[in-house]
Amino acid sequence: MSAVKELDTPAVTIRLDIMEDNIRRVQAHLAKHGIGNRPHIKTHKIPAIGKLQMQAGAMGITCQKIGEVEVFVDAGVADDILLTFNILGQAKTDRLMALCRRAPGLAVVLDNEVVARELSIAGARHGVDVRFLVECDTGFGRTGVQTPAAAFDLARLAARLPRMQFRGLMTFPNREPTTREFFERALALFKGAGMPVPVVSGGGTPALFTAQNIPMLTEHRAGTCVFNDVMVVSSGTATWDNCAMRVRATVVSRPTDGRAILDCGTKVLTSDQYGQKGFGHVLEYPEAVVGNLSEEHGIVDLSACAERPQVGEIVHVVPNHCCVVSNMVDELYGVRGEAVEVVWPVAARGRVR
Repeated sequence: MSAVKELDTPAVTIRLDIMEDNIRRVQAHLAKHGIGNRPHIKTHKIPAIGKLQMQAGAMGITCQKIGEVEVFVDAGVADDILLTFNILGQAKTDRLMALCRRAPGLAVVLDNEVVARELSIAGARHGVDVRFLVECDTGFGRTGVQTPAAAFDLARLAARLPRMQFRGLMTFPNREPTTREFFERALALFKGAGMPVPVVSGGGTPALFTAQNIPMLTEHRAGTCVFNDVMVVSSGTATWDNCAMRVRATVVSRPTDGRAILDCGTKVLTSDQYGQKGFGHVLEYPEAVVGNLSEEHGIVDLSACAERPQVGEIVHVVPNHCCVVSNMVDELYGVRGEAVEVVWPVAARGRVR
């Protein structure tokens, strides 16, 4: 165990006490309302943290890419996995079928007939049944079928294909009242046809603590809540005290009285803004604005600060979007008090296929 002050910068640190509390709070809230907790591992990409979430009571995990599933299955984190991405092409479907044999609870998501037919062909080729959910666009405007009728039609078509097993519906993120209204109409169609829908899966950290307002949800998928970030704080879902991820950075220059330069740029903090002012929140100087980034430089506007940092000073920046930061670095440092308690390799870093 080493001292936090010995960490070279920039270093992505995780306050273990805060992370552990985040895991407990999320699990307790969803369990209170009878909703299964299926945390999304794309935030941390670290099997050891996934195991902590499972030990706290999670029903399973969510992955976004096959490479993430492979890492987490290899590590024995969970058998009950939802892969929330359209899988296309024989290279990927062959890998998926191998994973289905190893993780019997693995299910995939689809939103079109082309994907359904490719999965069916792969299942038949490998002698493997494919469990699937139909993705629904309930207002986010990304992937997903556009109407309840389209969800019903696609589910019925895909379920009739060889080796395909319908498991339910999913959306990201929950949006009120559109998500509830979409699922109400869709479930009425399935009920009328005598077609069971065992899973209705919602998602999103900002929607986490209102998931109970959508009564048909059987599970919720949230990732960012394990660490939290500027985006989540701005949504009102967390406070700065709930932000476990803090980028430890050094002030390397003060070229003017109103400007400081940090040794972390887009290659650590990322360029994601999500509607935020700047590119992170400096905990020691809350009035400061990380107004611009280049690859290795964080440019901080100090004009609103009564106190201003000096060259060589260490500061801690809560990033706008913690999920991307995890994928930027080789390891995360778990700290407790003034000690580095654990160093986690980011095992699924770069697993984007």
